[in-house]
Amino acid sequence: MLRISQVTRRFGAKVAVDAVTLEIPEGQMVGIIGRSGAGKSTLLRMINRLTDPSAGSISFSEVEVSALKGRALRGWQRDCAMIFQQFNLVPRLDVITNVMLGRLNQRSTLTTMLNLFPREDILKAIEILERLGISEHGPKRAEALSGGQQQRVGIARALMQDPRIILADEPIASLDPMNAQVVMDTLRRIHDEDGRLVICNLHTLDTARRYCDRVIGMRAGRIVFDGRADELTTPVARDIYGADADFSEEATSTSLETLSRPRSVIAAEAALAV
Repeated sequence: MLRISQVTRRFGAKVAVDAVTLEIPEGQMVGIIGRSGAGKSTLLRMINRLTDPSAGSISFSEVEVSALKGRALRGWQRDCAMIFQQFNLVPRLDVITNVMLGRLNQRSTLTTMLNLFPREDILKAIEILERLGISEHGPKRAEALSGGQQQRVGIARALMQDPRIILADEPIASLDPMNAQVVMDTLRRIHDEDGRLVICNLHTLDTARRYCDRVIGMRAGRIVFDGRADELTTPVARDIYGADADFSEEATSTSLETLSRPRSVIAAEAALAV
């Protein structure tokens, strides 16, 4: 169980996350939605301990994550892998090496500097790339891949850590709809097959409904919705985003079906739904 208790993060006078309390069992796939600046990314960074809470506590399996330091903190960041919107790969390194960098917390500084990887790590990286359908790109430089392929390399690097939790911060925000679908299919398959807890920050409601078991809505640093994906109705979404009656979620949809329809039809349907 991941427990977040009255967690707050301040940046000077600004409160980015405001007294958030959550309990998330292992094995769920959770989507966090909300407008830009709602506190979604800050919350994920605090769970991973890339950012420290200003107040409150975070714990997992009876371990107080928010109090960890040194080797124990590095162990937590191995168990809690992070996937970023901008991929965070090393562009000039080949794909297999980028994936093996997921082992950094488990290897000595000397072997890392000398780029010495055990055979078992190399075989593991290839196995993960095969699982994600991109093994043929292993010898290529990361910068030669498409955005969707680079994000799958980022997912492979996370899996190389063999984490208990995967945090994905806007993993499809930089992708076209086709690649966004491939990446979300990949994350959902990892959740289903491995039973890992997956928490994704998302910017589209249709994606949250399609892939997540549970959806958390944030506004101005607070939790304003926490429920099943099928409970995420248009009125609820308006409240999460602080929008008026003109709000149409289809305007931000990433579904191929929606994007292939004429804008005039989408606008007309949105007007009828008000």
